[in-house]
Amino acid sequence: MTDPLTSRFFAVSVADGVAHIEMDNAAKANSMTPAFWDDLPRIAAALDTDPAVRCVVISGRGKHFTAGMDLAAFQGIMELTGQEPGRAAYAMRKLVLKLQASLSALEEMRVPVIAAIHGACLGGGIDLITACDIRLCTADTAFGIEEINIGMAADVGTLQRMPKLMAPGVVRELAYTGRRFSAEEAKGWGIVNAIHADRDAVIAAALEMAKTIAARSPLAVAGIKQAVTYARDHSVADGLDQIATWNAGMLRPDDLTRAMGARMKQQQALFDDLLTDAG
Repeated sequence: MTDPLTSRFFAVSVADGVAHIEMDNAAKANSMTPAFWDDLPRIAAALDTDPAVRCVVISGRGKHFTAGMDLAAFQGIMELTGQEPGRAAYAMRKLVLKLQASLSALEEMRVPVIAAIHGACLGGGIDLITACDIRLCTADTAFGIEEINIGMAADVGTLQRMPKLMAPGVVRELAYTGRRFSAEEAKGWGIVNAIHADRDAVIAAALEMAKTIAARSPLAVAGIKQAVTYARDHSVADGLDQIATWNAGMLRPDDLTRAMGARMKQQQALFDDLLTDAG
């Protein structure tokens, strides 16, 4: 049986509760080939069902995080333009929904996903990082919503998620103009949590943060991720109702006792893994 973590685009490792997904197309600035879109949701699903995994870090090998969509991924789109218009539009919509689902797989994981960004993070790279829970970057990171520069609107998540992370007026400026923006601007707008010196430093910081998260109750972390994501798309009243229902069903004395006992002894609590999916 094929290892679900084996990929033509990614290198995946798991240690101490932290999975590290590395984009491994450095020769092409980690541009997102068809293999990226095919393999990412499969890897996310495999890690999500592994009870030993409690946090994920995603980064890029080489000089850049990612230069965005690879030209090869556009080939199928261009071929559609020569087909019967109605059928071409139907196929195009189906393709876009597939690409969206690839990145939404990160948002739908029970565990937090931390993006460690360096160099260029352009086009599809913005779609990718906005689907993550936390973003860290290097001082030299250059960001850009560049789809407008090739005559299209971004359609894989940037325009939907980014206005929930920062001021919509700034998102509009960046999307309309396609201009690149700096790490300092990104931090000022709240897109990234912190800026680090270089690639090694940002990955080290992301892995250290992931280890801290992995040491917490996995049930509580899963509840937090679900609640924050739910609250983003619902009213305050709906969000309050959702978390009340969650804790009514999921809050159990074992993790509370372990956490409070360890805190009193100034020790690190040890929490059981979640159960694997049934079936």
